Amino acid sequence: MQARYADDTGVKGLKIRHNNVLGYFVEVTAQHGDKLMSSPLNATFIHRQTLAGQVRFTTSELGEIEAKIANAGDRALGLELEIFERLCAKALEISDDLRAAAQGFALLDVATSLAKLAIDENYVRPEVDSSLAFAIEAGRHPVVEQALKRNGEPFIANACDLSPTPAQKSGQLWLLTGPNMAGKSTFLRQNALIALLAQIGSFVPATRARIGIIDRLFSRVGAADDLARGRSTFMVEMVETAAILNQAGERALVILDEIGRGTATFDGLSIAWAAIEHLHESNRCRTLFATHYHELTALSAKLPRMFNATVRVKEWQGNVVFLHEVLPGSADRSYGIQVAKLAGLPPAVITRAKSVLSKLEAQDRGQTARALVDDLPLFAVPSRAAAEAAPPSEAELLMDAVKALHPDEMTPREALDALYALKARLPKA
Repeated sequence: MQARYADDTGVKGLKIRHNNVLGYFVEVTAQHGDKLMSSPLNATFIHRQTLAGQVRFTTSELGEIEAKIANAGDRALGLELEIFERLCAKALEISDDLRAAAQGFALLDVATSLAKLAIDENYVRPEVDSSLAFAIEAGRHPVVEQALKRNGEPFIANACDLSPTPAQKSGQLWLLTGPNMAGKSTFLRQNALIALLAQIGSFVPATRARIGIIDRLFSRVGAADDLARGRSTFMVEMVETAAILNQAGERALVILDEIGRGTATFDGLSIAWAAIEHLHESNRCRTLFATHYHELTALSAKLPRMFNATVRVKEWQGNVVFLHEVLPGSADRSYGIQVAKLAGLPPAVITRAKSVLSKLEAQDRGQTARALVDDLPLFAVPSRAAAEAAPPSEAELLMDAVKALHPDEMTPREALDALYALKARLPKA
């Protein structure tokens, strides 16, 4: 139409345009406007608008086509809505089949992904049974391994055995010591992930794995505060530790990393000490406990199911080399100053820290820890069997008697008699 109008008028610059106000219109420059408004073209072109540089017209033919376009758009939208409604109705009719198909594809997606991962990364099929075993050979962290592989570095695999010994009925408690950056947290997490993968039906990153069914997996790893509730990092740590000590049973797997680090040294050591005793004597669960409190390693002499393990490091020309190997034994130092040096602390700070450390080490805190083990009662935390067998104390009996009273249902005389009866049960001064 634009080409035909240009030929009919002899105006080669004639254009047909559109906007939201006029709709479709014919536009020419101002110098050709008079030509379209004069006879005989004014019979075809109806003037609509004059601007500084353009003049706009419409025609009856253009109006008809515009109406057809608008009607076509409305009809197209109506058809789309009709088709969409039919599609929705059809989907509702077969919604059960669609949900089943989606669930089937989801399961297939997970299974094939885990299978491909097992083949590509040389995972092994775990043995999962009803025992309390937990024996991992050459275990690896699935995420850290991939990160190292991208950098062309190998992941150092490690074994972990928390299985009960023939003489014991409960899983072991490993106390893991070693410097920062040596791999303690990675070791804790990888064993928890291996247990999780095994119990969802996946192969696991190890050469062999036997895992007795775990009913709960508890983790107290990392540092975080809860500002919204006004809880410090240490408070959050204690709340989470309390949940573990109150809920973990013998089928649980517990990983604890640096319990007590958020408070004063001796407070933290005391809390960690008591937590280990409680885990050993009351919870009796399979546990990995990482710490910098080397004094705690002395507990292995009195706690039969506790096993000391350490992460191997090597000193070379004044620096520390992390070998990431978990071995039996205990660390004799934390290498914190060497790690600080790697982090870039000023040389003057490193030198001063070494001087202060040498004076502190002269006090031989290790000897103090060994003395504590000898002085403190071993079973300060009563075992579960002992707690169940112990008869209630007189104070507990008195408390039960108070709880049994219902003052709102008693007469004044009955309440007075009950008070005298309770007083008579108090021990004589």
